[in-house]
Amino acid sequence: MNYRYLFDGIEVPVKLDNGSVVVPINFDNGATTPPLKSVTKVIEENIKNYGPIARGIGQKGDICTNKFEESRKIILDFFNLKNTNTHTVIFTKSTTEGLNLLSKVLKRSDNEKILTTRMEHHANDLPWRFSGKVDYVEVDNLGRINVDDIESKLIENDGLIKYVTITAASNVTGYINPIHDIAKLCHKYGAKIIVDGAQIVAHKEVNMKGKDSSEQIDFLVFSGHKIYAPFGGGVIVGLKEDLNDAEPFLKGGGCVEGVFDKYVIWKKSPEKLEAGTQNFFGTIAIAQSVQDLKKLGLKNIFDHEMEIKNHIINELKKIKDIIIYGDEYKIDDRLGVITFNIEGKDYEDVAKKLANDKGIALRCGKFCAHPYVYRLLGISDLGGYIDVSSRLEDYGMIRASLGLYNTIEEANVFLNELENLVLKYK
Repeated sequence: MNYRYLFDGIEVPVKLDNGSVVVPINFDNGATTPPLKSVTKVIEENIKNYGPIARGIGQKGDICTNKFEESRKIILDFFNLKNTNTHTVIFTKSTTEGLNLLSKVLKRSDNEKILTTRMEHHANDLPWRFSGKVDYVEVDNLGRINVDDIESKLIENDGLIKYVTITAASNVTGYINPIHDIAKLCHKYGAKIIVDGAQIVAHKEVNMKGKDSSEQIDFLVFSGHKIYAPFGGGVIVGLKEDLNDAEPFLKGGGCVEGVFDKYVIWKKSPEKLEAGTQNFFGTIAIAQSVQDLKKLGLKNIFDHEMEIKNHIINELKKIKDIIIYGDEYKIDDRLGVITFNIEGKDYEDVAKKLANDKGIALRCGKFCAHPYVYRLLGISDLGGYIDVSSRLEDYGMIRASLGLYNTIEEANVFLNELENLVLKYK
């Protein structure tokens, strides 16, 4: 099915280096997505009534406050948490801010440990490094996580690991991690699970409730700009109890019941963790987007993108001198994220040529996941140091990441241009 009519801006032409004009092909959705038309519309409609959220008395402020609070319910419903009363929604500016917030507020003791993996985006690695003790689960030679290794770490640490934080899907290889199986292990050994959902929410259903309480996802974080709502919003969906016990990450207006000379009385979550003026437009944009995704059907979205992803990987395998990273044969557990190189050619030069000559937007580099990319490239000693005398910018890959509006026809244009480029290089 062609979903392109649902989106704003994707038909706007761009100018190439040769002066010609083309409708671009955007295969960089893992970074940022274009807006749904419904999201643009809800911004246009509500900007006329913009007012303060939970700040004062007035009709416009009341309209915005009600829509802001309604957005929490919409998001809880999207993750199958409606009427459960176990989780709350905290609004942030991004996945990165959300994970930084959790890294600060969830820590209870200096003895506690966080377990994460070498697959993670920097946003789900660096915050933990600077907030406490971190242990890592290694990836195999194809870049996958072994769930048994997570259990071994939990057993080995004998109750010291309080949180396991892991991506639901890799932004480098697209691997989908079995978050409910991991949740079961966490709960079995007295830990809780935090899921970086940035790469999965727009592409595959996430039922945070699980089949039963053992499968429950305790915390999930994601960004609006990766789910067709590019107005600077992010979300934490997390356990009320844990967040109510936390001291605020940001302190200021809106998060207190009372401030006195000698002490402060904090509000309960979510307001406790949302100090300052909230991002009203980012919030209602996310709420509109998830409603649309639910109506379209996450299964339909997933199937559409998987058809294109499977086609691209299978055709890439036929092009001589193309190196595909991750498993190129067992691909059912991969989202529409494909990383590759042309053997012997600079990754940045290739990506620029496809963009400047043909209007095909890709991502190149290390995708804010340096430890993972180094492992996939085979240049890390798995825990030691890369030779700093080498030029680190020489190491990288090219990434194509799919969105709902992409088509098989676009994939074929991309594949043909890549094959032509390989031939030209020869």
